[in-house]
Amino acid sequence: MKRGSADLPLHYGTVPQWLAQRMCLLGGAIAEAIVMEYGRSALLQRLSDPFWFQSLGCVLGMDWHSSGITTSVMNALKKAINRRSGELGVYVCGGRGKASRQTPAELLDIAGKTGLNGNELVRSSRLSAKVDNTALQDGFQLYLHSFIVTIDGEWAVIQQGMNTEEKMARRYHWLSSALPSFTEEPHASVCGVNRGMILNLTAKEALPAKEGIMQLTAMSPGKLLREVSLILPRRHEVTAADVDMKRLGATLVLAHERGVANIEELLLLEGLGPRTLQSLTLTSEIIHGTPSRFSDPARFSFAHGGKDGHPFPVPLRVYDQTVETFDKAIRLARLGDRDKSDALKNLSKISLEMEKGYTPGDYFERLLQHERDSSWQHGGKTVYGDARKPSEKAVQLRLWE
Repeated sequence: MKRGSADLPLHYGTVPQWLAQRMCLLGGAIAEAIVMEYGRSALLQRLSDPFWFQSLGCVLGMDWHSSGITTSVMNALKKAINRRSGELGVYVCGGRGKASRQTPAELLDIAGKTGLNGNELVRSSRLSAKVDNTALQDGFQLYLHSFIVTIDGEWAVIQQGMNTEEKMARRYHWLSSALPSFTEEPHASVCGVNRGMILNLTAKEALPAKEGIMQLTAMSPGKLLREVSLILPRRHEVTAADVDMKRLGATLVLAHERGVANIEELLLLEGLGPRTLQSLTLTSEIIHGTPSRFSDPARFSFAHGGKDGHPFPVPLRVYDQTVETFDKAIRLARLGDRDKSDALKNLSKISLEMEKGYTPGDYFERLLQHERDSSWQHGGKTVYGDARKPSEKAVQLRLWE
């Protein structure tokens, strides 16, 4: 996949510090695990997939469908990855607003440290922004530009535009290793909600016009790849229609059925409760899952909920155990002891195997209610405050429904 887009409801506000700190820790652990297991190119490929990126945001506890996922995830990754850039060989530049304008200076600084061609990187950064902001006039004005580059010279771009009239944001994903041309049909189509006529100066028919507007060097186009789009609803609630219940059900069985605890691959995770295993399994899939596994990003919000309380409050104790477990596995793997990291990797494999013989039932609403009722036990928290223990009367009434 070369690039894709995602249309998201425009949300305002800030990420609370209690969540931002945890997003940085877990996001950094996930990025490092991917680089250690599959390499730097694999991390860029995942970041260029709008479905994977949305799934990552859900695992990190952001609102599952909002525009804020882009800013918060990239802020977390920039802080976490840049602390370890020397080890990982990956650098994150840019960001939202004023930070986006610092991208050229940051890229030139990285080039001075690594020997990369700084001017070429700056040119790629500016061209990708020009295409989505000027050459492709689809009603979205860019306000975020993040440029991720590796010491191998490969890069990915994640940028987001705002349409204030429609109150929607559109996220664009680029990947250098699959880019035939900046200026002649860098994407096969522009996917999203139809908002009428748009000006597309990257079309072949626009060649005379674009030569007069922008002095860009045209490259010979290669084989065009289909763009991938993700369009999310305005509603806050997660519904059964947003989730592949066969996939989610297998995760729940793995985490909560007592008989599964005897599986050899899980022995190294002994001592963790079923709710933490649920989160670890979904986080493991973010690291080790194939692209087809991310067609239902909302499913990954069942790892750590969402800061707005949908599908349920963020379980801070579970979140912290997830971070601690992955952090310990990474530290041991650096020393050559891969037992724990292999055990975590096997979680997603076991869940996938369990799907084959699993038939999902009609329990989605009961699952949501259980997560909300038990949230207080796991340190549940939202932007509105701490989760409270439900009254016995309310629980009894639900049992009779």
